[in-house]
Amino acid sequence: MSRFDRTSIDIVSDEIVWKGWSTLRRVIFDYGRDGKQARLQWEVFDRGEAVAVLVYDPRRDVVVLVRQFRLPVYLQGEPPFVLEAPAGSMERGEDPEASLIREVLEETGFEIRQPRKLFSAYMSPGAITEKIHFFYAEVSEGDRVAAGGGLDEEHEDLELYELSLSEALAMIESGEILDAKTIMLLQWAALNRELLAD
Repeated sequence: MSRFDRTSIDIVSDEIVWKGWSTLRRVIFDYGRDGKQARLQWEVFDRGEAVAVLVYDPRRDVVVLVRQFRLPVYLQGEPPFVLEAPAGSMERGEDPEASLIREVLEETGFEIRQPRKLFSAYMSPGAITEKIHFFYAEVSEGDRVAAGGGLDEEHEDLELYELSLSEALAMIESGEILDAKTIMLLQWAALNRELLAD
């Protein structure tokens, strides 16, 4: 039996501090174990669920990535145009695969079929509720049916990049790829190269 099996968590209050594109909540709770209890306060950034995908063309041995503006990176004083795997937030109640197919078409112009679910992960569980569902999808040049680049009405401004898997992996080491979800997908590919063969 783990000591955590004897832990009690009782929510005292759950208040919305700010609501916009996402929601910031202030949660006060009692956390106790073995006769000891503490009243704690955490701020939680509520982001819902999202999808991310490694889009790979096995015939050309290229991964399809997008570069886009990221304000938090800019505020950290770093170059704000970040190279990432296609990804996006899910609508409440939406099927992850349907969300993924829509996001990939909007961002890259590629129409994907039969994406393979890899795993799910919380990206920063100490402060953010966001759970990302990770996928792998193979494409060919003929699957590019639209321009991509994101949606104008959402003020998206994306640039498409096609890199060899080796180039993309080297860009993690060089610091040119800093996005966690992209690193996770590329490392999955590096560990599973035999599954990427045409």
